[in-house]
Amino acid sequence: MKQINVGIIGCGSITKNRHAPEYQENQHVKEIVFYDRNPERAHALAETFNGRVAETIEDLLNDPSISAISDCSSNENHPINTTKAMQKGKHVLCEKPLATSLEEAEKMVETQRISGKKLMVAHNQRFDAPHQKAKEIIHNEGLGEVLKFKTTFGHKGPEHWGHNKTNSTWFFKKDRSVSGVVGDLGIHKIDLLHYLLDDEITDGHSFKGALDKVDENGKPIEVCDNLVCALKTKKGRIGTASFSWTYYGKQDNSTTIYCEKGIIKLYPEKDIPLVIETNDGEVQKPELPHHPNSGVVNAFVESIIKDTEPLITGKDALISLKVVDMLLN
Repeated sequence: MKQINVGIIGCGSITKNRHAPEYQENQHVKEIVFYDRNPERAHALAETFNGRVAETIEDLLNDPSISAISDCSSNENHPINTTKAMQKGKHVLCEKPLATSLEEAEKMVETQRISGKKLMVAHNQRFDAPHQKAKEIIHNEGLGEVLKFKTTFGHKGPEHWGHNKTNSTWFFKKDRSVSGVVGDLGIHKIDLLHYLLDDEITDGHSFKGALDKVDENGKPIEVCDNLVCALKTKKGRIGTASFSWTYYGKQDNSTTIYCEKGIIKLYPEKDIPLVIETNDGEVQKPELPHHPNSGVVNAFVESIIKDTEPLITGKDALISLKVVDMLLN
């Protein structure tokens, strides 16, 4: 059985809770090598996941035993780290958003083309079983053509789940986050809509603001903590979207697709993943497989082992980033 070694850049919450455990569970991964600007973080995760530590990022990228890299650094560092990794001959799984500007993202996609390495972006909502079932229904036109949609993604903010759990989080910094809640949560839903509808958002109008969040000095944050928008796709579907860091009750991760013959409701409640309501009044709640993890790491590793194109390419991520740029400017 073919096995590979992987490196991870950045040892924050996304590495601790998703990338590292999912690599450890994957039978094709032999060893995980950790790097973080804070060596204590890297050593802590190496101990937890039976890996080892690269003392510098150059050591990580120059290690010939490492075939692939997860770039879990903060947004502004993705163009630097992911680009260098591909240039060093590594396949890369980059956390979203791909970059903080369209120019950077386009250069990253071009680097991927020149290097011949795989570049996958961690838009994990595509792998969710209810979302995959919804795509199947839409593709097979079980409810006719899609007419309209609405989606939302909101929780109480990154300061509640990030590594240091304070208002000093980099997500609140303009020079590091750049796109605020839209690059954190909104881009997931933009990618999901592209995936579900086999379509592309081409027009959008938004209202946005820093409505409630403050930084460690008690001043309003530099990026938006809320954005609501109206969207239109290339195929003429219209809909609305709302992204928020100020949903102080339950997280809302819901999407509704309105079709000619019924409605698809995704996560109308946290413990109800999928409801289908038809025009004749029938209500269905399909049985769905349980996925033990996000599916992102497994898909990335499989693309390397089988030498296939990743399910979410840099080009896919660039298309979603163009929508983010449109909504913020």
